[in-house]
This record gives sequence, C-alpha cells and structure tokens, in this order.
Amino acid sequence: MRKVCAITGSSSGIGAASALVYAKNGWNVAINYSRDAARAERTARTCHEVGAEVLIVKADVSDDQQCRAFAKAVTDKFGGCDVLVNNAGTTKFVGLTDLDGLSAEDFHHVYDVNVIGPFQMARAFVPLLKGRPGAAIVNVSSIAGLLASGSSIAYIASKGAMNSLSLVLARVLGPEIRVNVVAPGFVEGDWLREGLGEARYDAAKKAYVADAALSDVVTPEDVAATIYWLGAGAKKTTGEIHLVDGGRRCQSL
Repeated sequence: MRKVCAITGSSSGIGAASALVYAKNGWNVAINYSRDAARAERTARTCHEVGAEVLIVKADVSDDQQCRAFAKAVTDKFGGCDVLVNNAGTTKFVGLTDLDGLSAEDFHHVYDVNVIGPFQMARAFVPLLKGRPGAAIVNVSSIAGLLASGSSIAYIASKGAMNSLSLVLARVLGPEIRVNVVAPGFVEGDWLREGLGEARYDAAKKAYVADAALSDVVTPEDVAATIYWLGAGAKKTTGEIHLVDGGRRCQSL
C-alpha cells in the first residue's frame, strides 16, 4: 500500500520538487495551491508520470475552513495521510532599515500564512496522521529566522515563530507524530528572482556564495531531499531544525 504525503504550496519551487521526490519514491501525493492552477496541474502530471496517484486541492492555508477541507479531501481520496509538509509561505520584500515600509496589515498577512497556516494545517491533519506508522510533519522555515536577515522583518519574525511552533508541536504530538523543520538558505528560483528583481537577485546570490562555507546556494531539489528524509526516514528525530544552506550559517558563528 502506497503511503501518502500532503504538501502545501506545492505548485512550484520547493513544494513541487518535494511532491516529485515523494512520488519517485513510491508515495501518492496531495498537491495544494492557492492561485496558480496551471502550475499545480503541471506538478501533478510529473508526479503521475512516475507512478503516483495525485490529488490537487485549492486551499488558502490562512483560512481554517479551507485547511479542514484539504484534510477532508485527502481523507476521501486516500483514507489518511503519512506526512504533511507545510511549505506554503509568503513575504513582503522590504529593506530591513525601512521600518515604515511595513504596516500592521503586512505583519498580519505574513503571519497568517507563515505561522497560523501551518498550525491550522497541522491541527486539521492530526486525525489523519495518528495511527500511521512513522507519521510526520515537516515545516519549511528559513535561515532568515536564525540569522535575522532576509526579505523583511515580518518574514524573519514569522520564521522564528514557525521554529518555536514546530518545537511545541513536536512535544505535544509525540510519540505518534514527529515534527521537524527544514530551514533553507538562498534558494535559486523564480520566487526570489521575482521578489528582488534580476539585478538584486544576481547581487544577492553572488554575496551569498561568497559567504557560504560550501561556496554555493541551494536548489529546490536540495531542500526537497531533506524534506523527504525528515518525512520518510529520521525515525528518531523530532523537534529539530535542519539547515540546507550551503554552510552559510556556520560562517556567521
């Protein structure tokens, strides 16, 4: 019987790469998106081509009822879930010295998606995960929450909050469900390129490579490999933050 992985924000980037690595390893996958149906369909096709049964569900993780609807759709399709990956995230690109560049509404929106959303998804999926051997939740955070550097103060703070949320969930959901965090560094791809603009993206990438012990940035596939290990393996690991950053953080210690 194939195991099941549900991944939020999996129409592109890290989420899509994660869906594919689970599918390639014999899992069925539930793909979630909030806006881009075409990309979600494309991700689904790539997973189906390697043998996975695929479910696509549109849901905004900041809306509790839509989180519960996603969980119900997974139950109806697959009968349960073995791994939940909370990957959906958002930011507002604002220089860290521009304190007036962020409003309370900006903070609320970022926290709604990056902190409240993963909590609501975890709550909705706990009944599906309980009783499944090796059940796990993997939360996608960021090195930003550890270095206090990133796309905006709101984003940095939200990822720090997600790390704390993950630790407490690991405590209260164990021993039945493991909860771990993957914290990527600079991830190559459209999300950062579109947010920063081409010139700033290239400059930021060059600076990151210069500051990283491995002299490299990471790809969505690099992060997905760790997400797969934390979900499908890592049987005695919970409450931990795993960096995939090319050695950027160790250079700052």
